[in-house]
Amino acid sequence: MMLLRLVYRSLRQHALSTIVTAASIALAGGLLLTVWMVKEQTRRAFVETTTAFDAVLGARGSKLQLVLNAVFHLEASPGNVALADYEAIRRHPAVKTAIPIAVGDNYRGWRIVGTVPELFTGVEYASGRRYTVAPGGRLFDAAKREAVVGDMVARQTGLTVGDTFKPFHGLAFDPKAEHADVYTVVGVLAPTNTPADRVVWIPLAGVQTMTGHDARTATDVSAVLLQLRAPSAGMMMDLLYNRQGNRLTLAFPVGAIVADLFNKISWVDRVLALVAYLVALVAGGSVLASIHASMEARRRDIAILRALGARRRTVFGAVLAEAAAIGLLGAVASLVVYAGLFSVVAGVIRTQTGVVLNLAQWHPVLVLAPAGLILLGALGGLVPAWKAYRTPVADNLSPVS
Repeated sequence: MMLLRLVYRSLRQHALSTIVTAASIALAGGLLLTVWMVKEQTRRAFVETTTAFDAVLGARGSKLQLVLNAVFHLEASPGNVALADYEAIRRHPAVKTAIPIAVGDNYRGWRIVGTVPELFTGVEYASGRRYTVAPGGRLFDAAKREAVVGDMVARQTGLTVGDTFKPFHGLAFDPKAEHADVYTVVGVLAPTNTPADRVVWIPLAGVQTMTGHDARTATDVSAVLLQLRAPSAGMMMDLLYNRQGNRLTLAFPVGAIVADLFNKISWVDRVLALVAYLVALVAGGSVLASIHASMEARRRDIAILRALGARRRTVFGAVLAEAAAIGLLGAVASLVVYAGLFSVVAGVIRTQTGVVLNLAQWHPVLVLAPAGLILLGALGGLVPAWKAYRTPVADNLSPVS
């Protein structure tokens, strides 16, 4: 109890330096936790999003661009796939499911994607999960100008069942590029926490034959999402389309292409982590400097404690405990900083990609990092604690002139 009282009184006496030092530790810990958790969850979320499909067939170009456009509804389409090519791969004995999509329009910045009802009725977007329409709605009729909007689109635009809207040409919103076609919202997708939540879904023919589109490509599609019967089929098709052919590109396997994207941008994670480590080291140095500076003012207090019977190891423990307490304060505050930073970053990622990150998701780093910060604080107090341990009693009890 005496040790705890000593630590408490010292922290109160040096409240300003304690708060500043703990804040430095909190900033370092919060940044480190945010970088780590965003990296882990984003990678997992993107990989899980690709599990619905094994490959994507599209125009000749970058595999990564093809995947980002067709699966994550980012980037522009590299080109079109002719109807004959779509029919050929749809009938291929190694193909289990072939879902065509067509892009090129938007509704006030939200991407419009044309597809077939089988995407919603015959495909699991995650293991054991299929797309469902919220109560009061239904899927669109492939022969009518109807739309099903994603959950995020509905919340951001206010579109509900029964509303009508006109699409805008292009992927970027331009008020002057409005189409004459009118679509009726017949359903809102239940939340999936995937990029599908950011899309306005309409029949494939709706995009192909929309007013103002080139009639010569009215039967073309932007890409074909594929489920294969066996992994060997993907390697065979890779040889057929990518190595022997020169018109189309097969992105296979989708998961590996996404993983390669994260490997290419992993330097960003490393830079942010390095910044966090440097801030943590500076915070540790602040603990050392703060307590060391206060030692000069506390020499007489320590000598009095020693004269009253306090042992050297008690004094040593008090100073070390004070440093660890500062680390503890910083560690606790780092979780608050992490919650704030993570929420902001997760909001941006969801708005831009539709991928949802979970603040409450468990990971060992949520314990290991704060524990490391407490240890860092304690290490910062070792030198001042040793100095207090060796404080001579007689010299510091002499009258102060």
